[in-house]
Amino acid sequence: MANENIFLFVPNLIGYARIVLAFLAFYLMRCCPVPAVFCYLLSALLDAFDGHAARALNQGTKFGAMLDMLTDRCATMCLLVNLAVLYPSYIFLFQLSMSLDIASHWLHLHSSIMKGSASHKAIDLSGNPILRLYYTSRPVLFVMCMGNELFFCLLYVLYYIEDPAVWLQWLIGVCAMVCMLKSGISLLHLVTASRNMAAIDVADREREKTKTE
Repeated sequence: MANENIFLFVPNLIGYARIVLAFLAFYLMRCCPVPAVFCYLLSALLDAFDGHAARALNQGTKFGAMLDMLTDRCATMCLLVNLAVLYPSYIFLFQLSMSLDIASHWLHLHSSIMKGSASHKAIDLSGNPILRLYYTSRPVLFVMCMGNELFFCLLYVLYYIEDPAVWLQWLIGVCAMVCMLKSGISLLHLVTASRNMAAIDVADREREKTKTE
């Protein structure tokens, strides 16, 4: 066990494959929309498999969790940068989406780490029924994340289609609703994680007061 190579765990190998597929998608986005979307969505789909592999093989690691989150955030951000170029009129909305996505996940991660090492009084995100459902129900999490990514991918493909079919327009509409719902959850995520950090600060200040008394 002492000689285990964390970098070669199966879930992390899947994570490396996701990164390669994401970079390939970014490279193809300037010229080949269909292969680009295929590589991007395949990278996103593999996100479900690395978690299963981690649980089945007992190879869950902090490095793997960080790799997974960074891949997700960077991939979505790069796709939104491309959409901002294609749809300059909506650049502000894409900027808001990127900022909310990164800020909510980063603050949640940081507050979780701080909570684990600082205070049991911090507010637990699982106490919120919406976030609890979001994180404990794998079907819900999958539908929300994939619907969000599919919406952005369809926007990218739509730019190259002069007369989109009705079914495609309906699909974009459905995915748009999922995207807005996920943005609402991210906002809730940000607020709850902020309260979490504030609770840690209060606990730390109480400890400092106790020491000086």
